[in-house]
Amino acid sequence: MVSGPQSTSKSATGGVAPVAPPLLEMTRIDKSFPGVHALKGVELEVHPGEVLALLGENGAGKSTLIKVLGGAHRPDSGTIAIDGSVVEIGSPQESQRAGIGIIYQEFNLVPAMTVRENIFLGQEPGRVSFIPLRKERRRAQELFERIGVELDSEALVRDLTVAQQQVVEIAKALSLESRIIVMDEPSAALSPREVQGLFRIIEELKSQGIGIVYVSHRLDEIFAICNRVTVLRDGAYVATKPIGQLSRETLIELMVGRKLENEFPVRAGQPPPDAMAQGNVTGAGICSGLSVRGLVGRPKVRDVSFDVRRGEIVALTGLVGAGRTESARLIFGADKREAGTISLDGRELTIRSPRDAIAAGICLLTEDRKRQGLVLNRSVLENFGLPNLSRFSAGGMIQRQRERNAFQSYIDQLQIKVSSSNQRAGNLSGGNQQKVVLAKWLECDADVIIFDEPTRGIDVGAKYEIYLLMHRLVEQGKAILMISSELPEVLGMADRIIVLHEGRVTGEISDVKSATQESIMELAVK
Repeated sequence: MVSGPQSTSKSATGGVAPVAPPLLEMTRIDKSFPGVHALKGVELEVHPGEVLALLGENGAGKSTLIKVLGGAHRPDSGTIAIDGSVVEIGSPQESQRAGIGIIYQEFNLVPAMTVRENIFLGQEPGRVSFIPLRKERRRAQELFERIGVELDSEALVRDLTVAQQQVVEIAKALSLESRIIVMDEPSAALSPREVQGLFRIIEELKSQGIGIVYVSHRLDEIFAICNRVTVLRDGAYVATKPIGQLSRETLIELMVGRKLENEFPVRAGQPPPDAMAQGNVTGAGICSGLSVRGLVGRPKVRDVSFDVRRGEIVALTGLVGAGRTESARLIFGADKREAGTISLDGRELTIRSPRDAIAAGICLLTEDRKRQGLVLNRSVLENFGLPNLSRFSAGGMIQRQRERNAFQSYIDQLQIKVSSSNQRAGNLSGGNQQKVVLAKWLECDADVIIFDEPTRGIDVGAKYEIYLLMHRLVEQGKAILMISSELPEVLGMADRIIVLHEGRVTGEISDVKSATQESIMELAVK
């Protein structure tokens, strides 16, 4: 590590040549909270014009390290240096003045304000001065040209796509003369085409000498865009390596601390090869499991039909906007269905609300677990009990000990990492939040479980555990509908694949072992 503003190295001719210090150097960063040692002497180094991947499982310390860099947390010990000079960062304002821009996964934008207003918010010249609108418009245009995009600076942020909002965040960071930009899960809500647009912007920023810290659980992106990788585990620094020295397997091993022979587990029992096998058809020839016919819920769902047999994982995939999540919400009764039928084991269901779906044996693990799957400011026990109050009530009173005992069994079974059943759901890692959501639905003893983006924002090790749980469920005779935009996950987990395009089924792939990402995309763009 560089300790001063400049170091030296031997040149090819044997002389001593100056070597520029890292753009950013974090040395022996330590941070503790009550009961948690979040960072244990962490090291991080970023050079001009490079993309450094910051990786680790949920709870590894990535978010805490970013908040230290962004001024939201003060480190207990350690140093932060910019261009070799130690700086004190005790607030977000001091972080910005040091040339650091943080783009969090959940954007910090005001929807009712224009693009221009969001970019320059907080940079107004003074309380009694007029805002120089013409200058701001010109400056916004220059920023967009700098990153190679076209965007109307007077458009309202609420009218923009997620990818466009991300561009606004990047422009906002550049307007503050940021030389170091941290991107936290920047592709989580983007389509494949939008991800490629993001990569083009990153390449442009690299060419301008900006250093980028890139946080993502999508390993394909790490190998596509990053120069080096820094791995954290359990709050401690593990290693920093050039991307060219790593394979997917060795990177996963660094992250989880053990070998994973396969990224996707092999299921012990295979599903029946067709609908007529092993009791998967009723006497009337109807699928034993979930049957959806002619599902309509405009504007996104126009005509969707498919079956999910018991003991089977069916993937529902397609491009963003194809109607995947909307189809799930119609099945679950969260949105009003205009037409179509939903049957379970040959019996047509009347589903007008999520309450009806739950009573019928259908549950939904939502795409956005933080906003739709959990009440973050309540305890994990309360979240577990919400859909199960009738199971733990007698005489109008909730039997708390029964509820607590039931939840404890899932803590053990699913290996949920919680300090106690009273811990706030919002304080858990993404993987453990997903397990709490799963626990509450398992207690309902649902027959059909819809997983909408089951591993979004979850690290490799936790993903593997979720996959094992899904296998266990289908082995118990459950029917699983998995909605995923990650094609490796679709190919690695599904027994059959249903592809949607503009609210209609454009194809079904039964021979998943022979399928490729390209064959899925061909159906997705029909």
